[in-house]
Amino acid sequence: MVTSDIDRLISLLAKLPGLGPRSARRAVLHLMKRTDSLMNPLARALDAAAENIKVCSTCGNLDTRDPCEICTDTRRDGAQICVVEDVADLWALERTAGFKGHYHVLGGTLSALDGVTPEDLRIPGLIARIRSGGVTEVILATNATVDGQTTAHYIADRINDLDQDVTVSGLAHGVPVGGELDYLDDGTLTAAMKARRPIGG
Repeated sequence: MVTSDIDRLISLLAKLPGLGPRSARRAVLHLMKRTDSLMNPLARALDAAAENIKVCSTCGNLDTRDPCEICTDTRRDGAQICVVEDVADLWALERTAGFKGHYHVLGGTLSALDGVTPEDLRIPGLIARIRSGGVTEVILATNATVDGQTTAHYIADRINDLDQDVTVSGLAHGVPVGGELDYLDDGTLTAAMKARRPIGG
């Protein structure tokens, strides 16, 4: 008979992306067989993460400090800001090691159907970062979906309305229509970043 604690653990793991009830049961059984070497360290790591993870007030990344490690890295090019929808997209681009600028996480996309407006996203924060000076290029790396492209064009228009010399570009070659950055391989993402193109006027 499955105890309530085990049942609860299975139920929680089943809510994770890519895990259903069956996979969650297998994962829990694996953890229980390795309590000392895996389950206890995992529990401590989850505890520490829950206690220490912060949202970067500059870019919206998740880290154990604010501002995050990327924003405080003096080796990175502060003149470039890559705009992404979600932290998963930022991590996907970082995985390629092909971009050495800064990021800005929007926290989603504009969506008339879902009632998501510019004020619901971190667009005002992006505009404020550009207005503060030093930014010469904004790379709009939103997903190749209808909402992603709508969001990119809206941001491009906002930036082009500013009285500043900022190039607005977007990812190109290799990103399929409807594709999401987090699911693309490193080579495709690197090629897309290198082949970015101007957006808007």
